Amino acid sequence: MPVEFLGIAATNDGSETTPRSGAAFDKDYTLRLARAHEDHGWDRVLFAYGSGSPDPAPAAAYIASRLDRLEILLAHRPNVSYPTFAAKTFATLDQISEGRLTVHFITGGNDHEQGREGDTLTKDERYARTREYIRIVKKIWTTHEPFDHEGAHYRFHDFVSDVFPVQQPRPKVSFGGSSPAAYAAGGAEADIYCLWGEPLAQTAEQIENVKAAAKAAGRTDVPRIQVAFRPIIAPTEELAWEKAHRTVGAIRARREKGEAVTKRHNGHAQPENTGSQRLIAIAEEGERYDRALWTPTAAATGGAGNSNALVGTPETVAQALLDYYDLGVDILSARGYDLLDDAIDFGRYVIPIVREEVAKRDSEREAQREAHRDTERAGRGTQNLAAVHG
Repeated sequence: MPVEFLGIAATNDGSETTPRSGAAFDKDYTLRLARAHEDHGWDRVLFAYGSGSPDPAPAAAYIASRLDRLEILLAHRPNVSYPTFAAKTFATLDQISEGRLTVHFITGGNDHEQGREGDTLTKDERYARTREYIRIVKKIWTTHEPFDHEGAHYRFHDFVSDVFPVQQPRPKVSFGGSSPAAYAAGGAEADIYCLWGEPLAQTAEQIENVKAAAKAAGRTDVPRIQVAFRPIIAPTEELAWEKAHRTVGAIRARREKGEAVTKRHNGHAQPENTGSQRLIAIAEEGERYDRALWTPTAAATGGAGNSNALVGTPETVAQALLDYYDLGVDILSARGYDLLDDAIDFGRYVIPIVREEVAKRDSEREAQREAHRDTERAGRGTQNLAAVHG
């Protein structure tokens, strides 16, 4: 199966290790970073969402109108707009990008962050709302006649959009989470299911949970699986580990100064969302897992988002990513701590290795399938000959 790479479409140069040098929306940096991804083998970039951050939709439109190939993953929280409005926004962006849009729906795992924009629902209520929201958006994208909707969270009458996506029948829907409610919602509605980087054994368990949820929802297919990491690479293993420890030191130094290295947990000691709780638990159990997974970066940020690292030479990190590919992960998300330089280095030195190895694996699998088909054909031929002479 083909492999795809997802990077980050930050609107400024700030990260957990370094405060931003300019405005929250730095137009020149936003374009430079996106172009670096397009020029170095990445497939798409994520425009993330934060309550006080620049609006990702117009930022994505800005990039889509200036780049030719890079695809867009647009994060969206259902609490911030009505689904009729959002569906039109997404369709318009798909038109601007000429069919390069995927929408990532965020239910929200932190009550305080959700409350910043007036969302007072409980977590379970938010998941129910997200499922209803996604179904409405999908219907708007694909329905050319006016329709009514009477649901638990949304009601409207005689609506039909006049703008439709380029992609047919619709753009893909992305979703993430590690709780039973998340598996149920994403298993039912998502085309792509997103996980944060965990050890191989835990990742395999989560993939099975997603598959089971999809089956329980009556689906005959399953979502594609995406897993996210923070790569820390260098020419030698020794240099990579030195870089890793410098990275954690920089994160801790910023926190000791009282600087906000992430907005996700909003100062709370323990995260509310299951995904972050899992990252913290994994970090408490050990620092290193499998081939290259390293947890102190997650521990230093309190399990904030995509925060577990893969450390090593490009070859080591590429092989670690291939371990996840062999589990069934075909979308690999990666974001360094120096957003621009790390995107370039990862694209130059890691992506080509992974793509070459995936091509070899696919070729070997196809050869095995063809050999199996030849054996079956030969067996049928022998049976037919025996029947003729019988």
